[in-house]
Amino acid sequence: MALGIDPVGQGFISSIQRPGANITGVTWDVDPAVFGKYPELLKDMLPKLSRVGAIRDPREPYVYRKAVEDAASRLGLMIRHAAVRSPGELEEAFVSITGWGAQAVIVYGSSMFRLHLSQIVTLAAKHRLPDISVWREAVAMNSLMSYGTNVADLYRRAAIYVDKILKGVKPADLPVEQPTKFEFVINATTAKALGLTIPPSLLLRADQVIE
Repeated sequence: MALGIDPVGQGFISSIQRPGANITGVTWDVDPAVFGKYPELLKDMLPKLSRVGAIRDPREPYVYRKAVEDAASRLGLMIRHAAVRSPGELEEAFVSITGWGAQAVIVYGSSMFRLHLSQIVTLAAKHRLPDISVWREAVAMNSLMSYGTNVADLYRRAAIYVDKILKGVKPADLPVEQPTKFEFVINATTAKALGLTIPPSLLLRADQVIE
């Protein structure tokens, strides 16, 4: 696997260190604290922020939602989640959080969401919602910000596993790798289109600023 999500919880492997089965590779799973950064980054970008919407696939681990809710509470932010179980529900989700008064939106990690990034970015722009997600690819599509792992790097690391297995190493003997490096990317053009001025503190923290 190259982008496994909660493989232990889903019963695919016994543990990260000792998979104990015929599956191994790289997991996308990150420390929930990473998601706690999202309300902080949005608040830094929008000092007057008070209401945040969030788009979530309910099939993904609840621990990420809790990290966002805890961070929002510490910052005095109200947050409303919209559950999206299929691409056809994305439009309705954005209408829901916008109607509630959301001033920005958090997009959680989901394999379904990644397949429909273009639609999500388009909807965020349509509703003029500053957004943050886990995918730097979304920022290249004109999303405002991303903070997460480099997916291309995960695929490269997965190729190393393929090489080892083809040379005879048993998958059960190869510990699953978890991401340790995270990138913060901002799209300056999108910020300008939304009428936002990027604070110097965020520019200094960014690994890349797309002009």
